[in-house]
Parts: sequence; structure tokens; C-alpha cells
Amino acid sequence: MSIDNPAATQGAVMRSALGHTRNGEPLSNNRAPCEALSPWVARIYATKVETAPDHVMNCGLISDTPVMRTLLAGEWTAHTRDGAGRYGPCAMLFGAQTKRMAVSVKGSFATIGVALKPGAMTALLGPKVEDTLDRIILYDHIYGNQRWGTSARIIKWFDPESPPDRWLRVAEKLVLQLVELTGGRKPDPITEQFDKAVFADPNLNIGEFAEEHGVERRSLERKIKSAYGQTATKVLRRARALDIAAHLRGVADDSEAEEAALRFFDQSHMNREFRAFFGMTPREFARTPQPFMTLTLEARQSRRLEVLGRALPDQPPPWRR
Repeated sequence: MSIDNPAATQGAVMRSALGHTRNGEPLSNNRAPCEALSPWVARIYATKVETAPDHVMNCGLISDTPVMRTLLAGEWTAHTRDGAGRYGPCAMLFGAQTKRMAVSVKGSFATIGVALKPGAMTALLGPKVEDTLDRIILYDHIYGNQRWGTSARIIKWFDPESPPDRWLRVAEKLVLQLVELTGGRKPDPITEQFDKAVFADPNLNIGEFAEEHGVERRSLERKIKSAYGQTATKVLRRARALDIAAHLRGVADDSEAEEAALRFFDQSHMNREFRAFFGMTPREFARTPQPFMTLTLEARQSRRLEVLGRALPDQPPPWRR
């Protein structure tokens, strides 16, 4: 799978400090967290893009994990389940998305993201996962009653002029503090095992997985619903759609493209499922510039290959070679 029409209209006006895809879209500095954070954090990443002050990037995103994002620059708009919201520099929790969330940003932008593993939000004494889906919640509304928990305090830790790699190290220190201050409880191990299994085969049989891991099916389904905020069936459907989307944006291992497509009954089934999550057909998605979506999909695919042992953390993924 490949993009039929490179994002030239976006790439011509966007200069990423961290490189571009072969189709001209910006890339991020994304990597696995430090070992001490691995029970709670799936991925950390930073993005820094320069563009004209009046340039507006209209895009969208779908993330399968909650993401703690700090916006350092840019005038942001997002259409959440609570309605349209406008955001300047601040720290926020983006709940996972059940379908494409429309997002736009005006002017140059810089962000730091900490993607949480399933179950981590509960372990870190955050809100109920189901209540965060398709929403953006200001950090102040979660931890603002703590002396360390305001958006303003978080932003003060980051120097906008520092290189993105330093931002990631600062983000790790802040999350380590959060882990300590909330008690250090870890997510249920069965949740992480299911997460890995979804990466390996998003057509897996829930009953067989439960039997293989010695857990009663109803208990497993309750744990999945608590950790993801959705049923196992919906988690698997989204995973299939995200894998296809990554191939269409050129941020996936090309050798897996046919396997990803064969997870659907036929082309008609793929189109219906894709439209349900992205609001457009795969062809429309491939031909439409998707800078922010591409950044999110790349971080997920990088983690996926590392979790499955198909890539090493210190090696570039196939699409960057």
C-alpha cells in the first residue's frame, strides 16, 4: 500500500526539525520510555514544526491509548465529544479515540506526548477510562488539586528552545514523579498480554486468548473494558483499521501490507470498517494530506514492531531506512 498523492501542499510550507516521510509529512522524535516507566508508558514523542504564522493545518487523529500531551506552541482546535475546543500552550490528557477526531493547528507548533499503556490511567489515579474516550481534559482538572498538578507548572519545566530529545527526558522525569506520588501501582499484567496479542493478531479469538492465559472469559472482558474503555471486539476492530491506515500513510513495514489487508473479508468490508473509523474510504485517506494523523500512526507502529520483537529500540524502523 502507498500514498497515491504525496502531501506536497502541506510539505511545501512545513519544516520539521525531526525530518519528513518520503511523502513530505513531518516526523517526530518517538521512542520507548526509560525502563522505570515501562509498566505505565507505551511511547514518548516530541514534534516541532515551523510554518507560516497564518498557515492552518486541518487534520485528525486516532490514538488507541490515552496520551498526556503538552502543547508548547500553536493555536489548536479539536472537535471532541464535548464539542469544539480551542487550546493554546497547556498540558492536557487526550483520551483514546473511538473514531477520527478532527484537529487543526494554526502557525508553528511543538508538542510532547506521553502515550499511556492500557490500564495505566487507573493505576495513576486518573479518571475512569470510559469517561475520557474522544475527550480532551485539561491536566488541572485531573491533578490540579495537587501542588504539582497544574498545567502551568508542567509547562515551566520545558524550554521551548531546547532540542526535542531534552523534552523527552524532562517528560520522563515528570511522569516518574507522578508514578511515585500516586503510589506506583502497576496495571494488571493480563492487560499488557492482551495489548501485545492485539498487535500480533487483531483477529484473535477472545475465548481462546482467555483459555490460553488461564482467565475466565467474562473476567477478561471486564478487565479489557476497564483498561480500554471499550469492549474487546471494538478494540480489535480499531487495531485492524489503524494498521491499514499506517500502511496508507507510509509509516509501516511494507512486508506486512498484504497480511493487514487479508484481515478483512474483502475490499467492501475494509472500506466499510475504514469509513466507520476515519469517515472516508482508504483511497480518500491515502490521497488526503494527514500530517498529524501520520505522526500518531508512526509512533504506534514503531512501538508495535518493538513489542513484537521485529525491531530494536536503537534501530530506525523500516520506513525510515
